[in-house]
Amino acid sequence: MTGPASATVFIIDDDASMRAAIQGLVKTVGLRAESFATHHEFLRRKPSGGPSCLVLDVRLPEISGLDIQRKLADAGVKTPIIFITGHGDIPMSVRAMKSGAVEFLTKPFRDQDLLDAIQLALKRDDEAQHEQEQIADLQKRYSTLTAREREVMGLVVSGMRNKEIASELGTSEITVKVHRGQVMRKMAASSVGELGRMAEKLRLPPAK
Repeated sequence: MTGPASATVFIIDDDASMRAAIQGLVKTVGLRAESFATHHEFLRRKPSGGPSCLVLDVRLPEISGLDIQRKLADAGVKTPIIFITGHGDIPMSVRAMKSGAVEFLTKPFRDQDLLDAIQLALKRDDEAQHEQEQIADLQKRYSTLTAREREVMGLVVSGMRNKEIASELGTSEITVKVHRGQVMRKMAASSVGELGRMAEKLRLPPAK
C-alpha cells in the first residue's frame, strides 16, 4: 500500500500506547505519521503541504471527537477524518458519517481495516486538493476577462448564438465574435462544452 506523495497521517488519541501503535502501523506501509495527545496540539502543528487525514479518537478527556470534527469544519479545515472508539454506538457513528467522516472503527479493529480507511481518506484529500488547485487556476484566468467578456461568456455557456448575444447586448455580431474569441483564449477552452464546465466549477450565476 502506498499513499500520495508527501502524505501525512495525523493521530489524536489520549492513550499513548494507542498513538504509538497506530503510528508504527502507518509507518510500516511507508506513510508519514504525526501523533498528538490533544486537539490543541494538533491545531498548533505546522500545516502539511501534501494530502493528509486524521485518525481521531471519539472519546477524549476535554472534548469529544465529534465536537472536534465540528470545530475543524467551522474553521474550514477539510482534512478527512477516520474515527476510532472503544465505546461506539450507532447514533454516534451515523452522526460522524453524516458530517463527512470516512470511516468509524470500533476497537479492537483489524489493522487492515484502518489501513484501507487511511488509503481512502488520503485519496479523497489528494483529489480535493487537486480540485482546489484547478479552481484557483480557473479563477485566475477568469479574473483576466473584461466585464463585457464575462457577460459574453455567461451568455455563450447559456446556449445563446452569436446573433442572439449581439441582440441581447446591443452590439454587432462581429464584436461578439471578437469577445467570444478572447474568452476562449483567455480561459484556454477548446470548446463551448469545456467553457461550460469551467463556468460550473467557478459556480458562475446563470446569465439573465
